[in-house]
Amino acid sequence: MAPGPGTAEAQAALWGARPRDWAEIQEGTVRPLYDAVLDAIGAAVGTRLLDIGCGAGMAAQLAAERGADVSGFDATEALLEIARERTPAGDFRQGDMETLPFDDDSFNAVVSFNGVQFAGHPVGALREAGRVTAPGGTVAVATWGDPDRCDAPAVMASYRDLVPAPPPGAPGPFALAAPGALEDLVEQAGLHPRRTQEVTTVWRYPDLATALRGLTAAGPATAAIAAGGQDAVHEAITTGLAPFAATAGGGYELSNVFRYVVATAGEAPTGA
Repeated sequence: MAPGPGTAEAQAALWGARPRDWAEIQEGTVRPLYDAVLDAIGAAVGTRLLDIGCGAGMAAQLAAERGADVSGFDATEALLEIARERTPAGDFRQGDMETLPFDDDSFNAVVSFNGVQFAGHPVGALREAGRVTAPGGTVAVATWGDPDRCDAPAVMASYRDLVPAPPPGAPGPFALAAPGALEDLVEQAGLHPRRTQEVTTVWRYPDLATALRGLTAAGPATAAIAAGGQDAVHEAITTGLAPFAATAGGGYELSNVFRYVVATAGEAPTGA
């Protein structure tokens, strides 16, 4: 996922360690969120769409299938290679999300899924999103929802002791999960929120091996493996997954809530 200035190299190493596992297993667990946001912004023929923090490009691919002209931006070149394979006509570039390499007003729709919270300066990152969006265009930003209503934090906690504690105030997956935090951030960036919605996703893994491949493709797990070793992380995740064993058909199911804000770029809309 694309972070803020000075963090792209570190984030690229974390999110690029297992790009195929991410693309083949983990990325699709949040497809309902991608579909909901693309529905909300009306992605279709005539949409010039940029996905900031596009990862392996599933959301961009889905938008292209709806007829949109898509571009993507991410810190991780290994994931961008997959995005280019999926959507050869797309324009996918690498770098820091606070210095987007696109001209002003290049797009009429910009989306970002679970990337802004990793930026060194999230407000600056969203200002860049607004800069490249034409006045009156749409910016949609999605993040994790209430961690108390998500199952993934319990699995993440299983390997937390294997990595050094982050410094106070360091960004993390749930940095914008508090009520109103995402809306406030959007407004600070000069965007004009129109509505907020929640989407529940169910992460399904047919067996333990698939679950381990998917879950360890994420950046926090990569950091844990680097610090504590793969065997220790696999053992911890196996323990953390135990409460989420599916009662029918085997495998595992985790329910997770995400939130997204749809906002307008440029001057405040009439009546706002």
